[in-house]
Amino acid sequence: MDIVLALMAASVYGIADYCGGRATRSVSAMTVTFVGQSAGLVVLLTFVLLSGVPVPPFSDFIWGGIAGIAGATGLLAFYKAMGSGYMTVVAPVSAVTATAVPVVIGLLTGERPGILALCGIPLALVAIALVSDVLGPNHRKAPRSIVVMAFLAGATFGSLFVILAHTNDDGGLWPVVAMRFTSIPYMAAVMFFMKRKPSEAKANLPFVLASGILDSVANALYLLAVREGLMSIVATINSFYPASTLLLATRLDKERIHRSQAVGLVLAVIALLFITLA
Repeated sequence: MDIVLALMAASVYGIADYCGGRATRSVSAMTVTFVGQSAGLVVLLTFVLLSGVPVPPFSDFIWGGIAGIAGATGLLAFYKAMGSGYMTVVAPVSAVTATAVPVVIGLLTGERPGILALCGIPLALVAIALVSDVLGPNHRKAPRSIVVMAFLAGATFGSLFVILAHTNDDGGLWPVVAMRFTSIPYMAAVMFFMKRKPSEAKANLPFVLASGILDSVANALYLLAVREGLMSIVATINSFYPASTLLLATRLDKERIHRSQAVGLVLAVIALLFITLA
């Protein structure tokens, strides 16, 4: 079940990232993050209250709050980079970084995946690099500042994945709600000092709302997945989210899939099979 949930999280993350990237073409990354996450909070809080899950220990809110700051910071960098028009580079580069953090920490803290899974993890990282086309000259070379933002986003996302894994199993989705309780005021403060207004979101409201709601749903799916399985495995599968971003970019924005990217997608499937069989 953990693999299914992780795959669902990856798919939704990828769609959310595409929507966020599209939104930032006409709306600032700060506004997209603030308005989108506000919409996500409404959906999450409604679901959690209706589900009747008891309020978890205060420590879960602390972990969720820290994750919220990390996630908001990562989204700022990610959406800014995605809005530059280098989606097929930014998404996979951030994914590799986001995967490395929880995988390394998971292994260092005692997680011991099976042999096939251990083979699948590095294969997945190679697959993501190929999907990004960073190993070939096919894509437009992204500016260094864009690559740095992609790495920053990935590092903060990876930290978020580690933090969520430390919450209690019986806390339901409250830790994800706690993320929004901290990230939204944080983003409101950033917008105030940068003199940005939420009304800017009107320029591309559907993509703005979709990005925030889907990101919240993906966080919830990841949380459920990591409670079922090893963080190193769940995070690796979760790292396949650039695939759905890439497919949407090629379908809707007419970006081309090059040979190395196609090979990367095939390797991603093989890596997934290794991990699943393990």
